[in-house]
Amino acid sequence: MIDFELQPEINTSETQRMVFETARDFAAQYIFPNFMEWDEAQYFPKEIFEKAGALGFMGMIIPEAYGGSGMGYHEYVTLIETISIVDPSIGLSIAAHNSLCSNHIYSFGNEDQRLRWLPDLCSGTLIGAWGLTEHNTGSDAKGMSTTARKDGNTWVLNGTKNFITHGISGDIAVVIARNGEKGDSRGMTAFVVERGTPGFTAGKKENKLGMRASETAEMVFDNCVIPDENRLGPVGDGFIQSMKILDGGRISIAALSLGVAKGSFNASLKYSKERKQFGKAISSFQGISFKLADMATEIEAAVLLTHKASELKNQGKNVTQAGAMAKLFSSEVCVKVANEGVQIHGGYGFTKDFPVEKFFRDSKLCTIGEGTSEIQKLVIARKLLS
Repeated sequence: MIDFELQPEINTSETQRMVFETARDFAAQYIFPNFMEWDEAQYFPKEIFEKAGALGFMGMIIPEAYGGSGMGYHEYVTLIETISIVDPSIGLSIAAHNSLCSNHIYSFGNEDQRLRWLPDLCSGTLIGAWGLTEHNTGSDAKGMSTTARKDGNTWVLNGTKNFITHGISGDIAVVIARNGEKGDSRGMTAFVVERGTPGFTAGKKENKLGMRASETAEMVFDNCVIPDENRLGPVGDGFIQSMKILDGGRISIAALSLGVAKGSFNASLKYSKERKQFGKAISSFQGISFKLADMATEIEAAVLLTHKASELKNQGKNVTQAGAMAKLFSSEVCVKVANEGVQIHGGYGFTKDFPVEKFFRDSKLCTIGEGTSEIQKLVIARKLLS
C-alpha cells in the first residue's frame, strides 16, 4: 500500500501546500485505485487528464491569460513529485505535457499561436507531445534526419520521431525538423503539427520496462504539409529553442525522480517497522536503519538541488548548470533508493504485492530521459570549464 498521510516539504509556501494537498487527493482518488492495472496493461489513461486540467495541473507554468495556472517552478515541482509518489507514469505524462509541449509554444510562439493552442492544452482537453528524438539521434540531436522543406507558404515534413511521450494519443505535437545541413545548430526549425493532419500518423508503441502507463511511441511524417503559420519562431531556431526547453525539462525529471525516491522510501520505512525477524522489527537492525539513513539524506540533498534550480528558473536566470545538476543527482539517487527499497523488502520486494518493484522499474527512465546522466555530466563540465 502507498501511504497517503504524506506531508509536504518544510518551509513551503501556502500555495505549494495547496498544490501538494490537491495533487495528493487527486492521486488518491483517480490514480491509486488503478495504477497497477494500468501498468500491467500498459494502458494510457487519457481520460484522467481532463480532470487534471480542471485542477490546473495541465498548465501549471503557463500564465492565466492563456488558460494556465500561472504558478512558478516550486509549485510545479511539488505537483510532479506528489503525483509521482503514487504513479511516476502519470507524473511523467503531466511533466512532458507541461514543460515540453505547452512550454515550447508559450516560450517561442507568437500571441496568435499561444491563444490558438494553449487554452485547450491547459484545460487537458488536448494532450501535448514533443518530438526531438529519432532512432539514430538520441544524444546527437543535431544529426536528425526528419526534414522540413519549404514549399510556398507551407512546409513539407518527412521522417520519424521515436521515444515520444504521447506519440499516439497526443493531439498537438511540437516537432523539430531539419531545414538545413545535418550537424548545423542553425539548420532546424520548430513546428506545431495537429493530430489529423494528412501525412501525420502514429508508429510503433514501445513495450517498456517501466513508466508503462505513460505512452511512448513513434510519430511518422510522410509528406505532411503544414502552413507556415504553424512555425514556432524564426526559421533555423529550432535546435536552440529545444536546448532552452530541455533546461527546464530537466527540472521536471528531477521532480519526477524525487517522487520515485520518496515513494520507495516511504514504502520501505513503513515496511521496515512492520516486518519482524528474530522477534524484532527489521528497522531496529543496523543494516536496515543505515540504509534508511542514507536514503533519507540523499533525498534531502536532491530536494535542495531541485528547488535551487527552480528558484533560478523563477528568477529568469540561466539554469543550464543547475538544472543538469538537479537532474543528474536526483535521478541517480532515485535509482539507488529504489534499489535499496527492493533490498529492504527482501523476497517481497521482488513481487508485485508491494509497490517497490514498480518504483524500481520506473526509476531507470529518470537517468535516461531528457538527457542521460552522461550528457548531464557533459553539460555541467562544459559550464564549469567555459
